[in-house]
Amino acid sequence: MIKIVIIGGGASGLMAAVQAARKGAQVTLLEQNEKTGKKILATGNGRCNMTNLYQDSSCYRSENPAYPWKIIEKFPLASTLPFFYELGIYTRDRNGWIYPYSDQASSVAQVLEMEARHLKVRIKTREEVTDIQCLPEGFQIFTKTWNYPCDRVILCCGSHASSVEGSSAAGYELAKKLGHHIVEPMPALVALKGKGNYFSRWAGTRMEGILHLEIDKKITCKERGEILFTDYGISGIAVFQISRYAVRAISQGHTVTCHLDLMPDFSREELSRFLKERQASCSYKSMKELLVGFIPLKMISVLVPSKGTLEDIVSNIKDWVLPIRDAWSLRQAQVCSGGVDTKELNENLESLLHPGLYFAGELVDVDGPCGGYNLQWAWSSGAVAGKAAADASDTERRSL
Repeated sequence: MIKIVIIGGGASGLMAAVQAARKGAQVTLLEQNEKTGKKILATGNGRCNMTNLYQDSSCYRSENPAYPWKIIEKFPLASTLPFFYELGIYTRDRNGWIYPYSDQASSVAQVLEMEARHLKVRIKTREEVTDIQCLPEGFQIFTKTWNYPCDRVILCCGSHASSVEGSSAAGYELAKKLGHHIVEPMPALVALKGKGNYFSRWAGTRMEGILHLEIDKKITCKERGEILFTDYGISGIAVFQISRYAVRAISQGHTVTCHLDLMPDFSREELSRFLKERQASCSYKSMKELLVGFIPLKMISVLVPSKGTLEDIVSNIKDWVLPIRDAWSLRQAQVCSGGVDTKELNENLESLLHPGLYFAGELVDVDGPCGGYNLQWAWSSGAVAGKAAADASDTERRSL
């Protein structure tokens, strides 16, 4: 019987444990926290956005962009939904974003752990791994209190993104000790800090808009959605979706600017005509008063210059230019970009440096936008790594 040690009891670790145990492996799961699935509990504001009905290779990002989809295709949405249905999770669809019908992330974590325990997976909590040794006959896993011999290892202990207690960078250190290159972990799905002295005037306002990300004077991507205006810059889903590109560009010394279209349902001409009609019918109103009831009051004080013309207002509403200086740290980010370089992994997430060593989840250099994509990567990568690690035919191949 193949002995597998899984390091990390999050989404990908629990999935890997279930899949490996179903194939007959003897599985031990080591989790440094007092319980498994802590990050699952925080996803989707506690409701757990499990996956998304829209799946495309563009939804998964990496320095090696073709790699993630190869993994997703091996355990796609069509495998994920039946897997969870079998465990008892009935789902609800919110415009393609899939949640457990209970709207409780805890139910997802619970059914995964229940299935793992049913399959006789040994779950050891409060076990912090300090070292992994590669031996001729397998591996030796060392913790602060014990050591575990095994045939295969699946390393999936996540990143230090988010403020969830127990989030750690330990996985990167273990991977580096084993000779793997780490694409520098940086914040993703994170708020951006702007350059300016007016942010206190718009703080707390929300507007639907289109955000264009400009890097070195070239528009690289755009996103439509809610924008939250803060006392440091901008946040909200639209900002989160493009943030990984902004963060990595800033780190490389590029100039990053956001262009905000705050009336995306109007063309410039339509907006200009609309405001001129208002001006004609309400000639007693000032420029700022013309916008009352049309855009939030706090935004009026920012968008309407003291001596500006109507065309200046139109220009500000349709293309507010916000230079970006930085982003919040990994602790404030929902996930991170970067991680174990996928160029050093085969198409089953197995190390090309150490056969029998696998990686899964956020520890790998793959991330996605909001909408359940980061959890889908966890389910897919965990399933692929778990099945591959438990494959008996692979043991025979290695012994040849």
